[in-house]
Amino acid sequence: MFHIGDKVVYPMHGAGIIEAIEEKEILGVKRHYYVMKIRNMQVMFPIDSDLGIRPIVELDVLEDVITNFNHGEPDSSLNPNQRHRSYMNKIRSGDIYQGAQVIRDLIILGKKKTLAAGDKAMLENAQQILLSELALVKGIDQEEATDLLNAVINH
Repeated sequence: MFHIGDKVVYPMHGAGIIEAIEEKEILGVKRHYYVMKIRNMQVMFPIDSDLGIRPIVELDVLEDVITNFNHGEPDSSLNPNQRHRSYMNKIRSGDIYQGAQVIRDLIILGKKKTLAAGDKAMLENAQQILLSELALVKGIDQEEATDLLNAVINH
């Protein structure tokens, strides 16, 4: 159970702060919802849902992700459909390491050939998710988080 003010990650959307807990009636069913702001949108999700919501990582975990960001290579044995499915599952997992791996792999693939539109969109989404958590963990704004991630990518 989370509380107002908790910093959490909502897989596929990113990190934000729980701003409120509200009771809403939707389709005749009353439930309690967490209300949080992620980037420029307000998101509500049921308290009793199993969406993989997790607290943001500790600073040492984030530092480990950054330190090891450029280690490893994409799995070249996967065809584009398998790769897309694999990457979506990694992003959906909400695991910061897996999300960073998707970013790394797509950047490496993008250096070898032009990324397809779906891959570009997935890369942008994965980056936004990581950037939102990076900003909250480090207590920096989105622009500083972007600069930091770009420095890591271009290292």
